[in-house]
Amino acid sequence: MDQPSTIIPIAGGKGGVGKSFVTANLAVALAKREHRTIAIDLDLGNSNLHSLLGLENRYAGIGEYLKGTVACSPEELVIETQVPGLGFIPGDGRMPFMANITYPQKRKLIRLLQALPARYILLDLSAGTSFNTLDLFQTGASGIVVTTPEHPALMSTLVFVKNLVLRAIDESLRKIPAPKLSEIHKQSVKDPIFTVQRFRNELAQIEPDAAEVIDAICRRIRPRFVYNMVESINDTEIFSNIDQTFADVLSIECDHIGLIPYDSELRQFLRRRPGIFQLEQASSITAQTIDRLAHRVVQLWNQSLEGSAELLSGYAQEILTPKSDGLSARAKR
Repeated sequence: MDQPSTIIPIAGGKGGVGKSFVTANLAVALAKREHRTIAIDLDLGNSNLHSLLGLENRYAGIGEYLKGTVACSPEELVIETQVPGLGFIPGDGRMPFMANITYPQKRKLIRLLQALPARYILLDLSAGTSFNTLDLFQTGASGIVVTTPEHPALMSTLVFVKNLVLRAIDESLRKIPAPKLSEIHKQSVKDPIFTVQRFRNELAQIEPDAAEVIDAICRRIRPRFVYNMVESINDTEIFSNIDQTFADVLSIECDHIGLIPYDSELRQFLRRRPGIFQLEQASSITAQTIDRLAHRVVQLWNQSLEGSAELLSGYAQEILTPKSDGLSARAKR
């Protein structure tokens, strides 16, 4: 393989936002662009990515590997799907009690991910903010956060990213004997709103080197957002609000990399039977927006997307405005 592997964790603050759908169909789109891709179900305790890839739940996966009930190399866990170039590793299969893996199991899992031979490795993570989810999200240089424009989903998303940043700070500064670090674990609703910048400045007075560590973390963490089930142009107003909130509270920047419109045909398809929606409905607007997301991953993943909120808003204007001739050529770019 000429190019190194790119690990893309895909997470969400809450369940039901379409995280697994995005993982499955982005994996399909990348494979159809002739990039060897492996999708891995790491929603341990609630694994169902296999159903979106048209597979049965009858293969050994991460649960069996971590429990030691199968002895094989990481490559031997990969199941080939009906899409050429797309492999899949199941989650816990039928192995119970895998939602809270131990630290040694987590290290074993990360070594497995790093050993897989593929151009793109997509991780479908558990929803929420468990330490395992936060740590696995940081196995890639960056990751995708899936949300819908609805208020509860957005609030859960903000909580997820806040915990992601604080987890990274806590892990990086754990060896520093500063009582100030306990503030990360003891934030009350009665306290002033916690901001990373204020915490950094106060900690710098005790441990000057800590400020540089926090600055580096805030530069490194740059989540990419995919908005699912977008129904109107008004939904795009949240893009700039998220930018401002992250800058003010967490001192980080984010990229708005894609959106998928609300699609009643898609919902009916998934209700009838699980499977790979993109293969069945290749001409749909949903499939084309996913293909655009894959294009941006291939071309732009290793760089910051400056002005992405405005660009995605313009794209939303293209695809959400009714047109007599269907999706315009510009919207496909």
